[in-house]
Formats: sequence, structure tokens, C-alpha cells
Amino acid sequence: MGLLTFLKRILSDFGASHRDRAAALTGVEVKELENIFALLLLGSFIGLPAPPSFLAVELLPFMERELKVLNRRAQDAGDMLAEMAGTIGID
Repeated sequence: MGLLTFLKRILSDFGASHRDRAAALTGVEVKELENIFALLLLGSFIGLPAPPSFLAVELLPFMERELKVLNRRAQDAGDMLAEMAGTIGID
């Protein structure tokens, strides 16, 4: 009975580890999608093809969080590929 309990615990820990890793990767993807959303809406201000300016200006009051994320990402501009590879566990 001890061996069966030991194997169950190992499999449970293995599953928890994979769930933690998947949750971390999902968090990284959410941050990147927020950044892309802000860039798509505000791209017209820097000359990139984007939604019409009036649409971006109307959405601006609702984008407080996205603007903070965009500002933080600009300050912490690192290598996104390296960050994702580190999250996945590629060394």
C-alpha cells in the first residue's frame, strides 16, 4: 500500500507542476495580448494602419489599464522571446 500511495503522490506533484507552468504561460500570453491591443488602438497616433482615430479616442477612457501595461512594458522592454522560453523551460 505504501508504494501505491507514493506513486499517487508523485503523479499528483507532477500534475501540479504542469498546471503551474501552464498558468504561468497563460499569464505571459495575457500580458502580451494586452500590449498588442493597446498598440493596435494607439497605432494611428504614430502612423501605423489602425482603427480610425475617432474610434481610438472614444476607447481611450476605457484603456487606463492597457496604457499602464504599455508604459510598464516600454520601461521594462526586454527580450520577449527569452521570457517565453524561460517560462516554457527551454534553456
